Amino acid sequence: MTLNKLDADPSTLETVLGELKPDKINLILFLANNDPTTNRSWCPDCVRAEPVIYKTLEESTEEVNVIRAYAGDRPTWRNPMHPWRVDPRFKVTGVPTLVRWDGDSVKGRLEDHQAHLPNLIRPLLAPST
Repeated sequence: MTLNKLDADPSTLETVLGELKPDKINLILFLANNDPTTNRSWCPDCVRAEPVIYKTLEESTEEVNVIRAYAGDRPTWRNPMHPWRVDPRFKVTGVPTLVRWDGDSVKGRLEDHQAHLPNLIRPLLAPST
């Protein structure tokens, strides 16, 4: 079906969340920014997981929205007061983290060590009940 990618950062995530349609499958993929010297993510787990996640989402028979939420460079992300670390809705501890977002809360989550596994990604695509 259709995979719609939307980009956000800590200053724009709330606006992008407000644009989502609640009747669609909505995911947030918390990622590390690209390193400007290499144009690749500074996070090796993100480099490994991102293509697997997109391929798995593209296989869905449903329309899927994924917000690519870029956490910043390594020093920004390592700050214990990073907005997504302290936000009680997200409590992100590592990148990549993939969450199913249903309206106003997280309904499923894959942590950094799980986000590259298609058999764990697919259940996040199940219709909401």
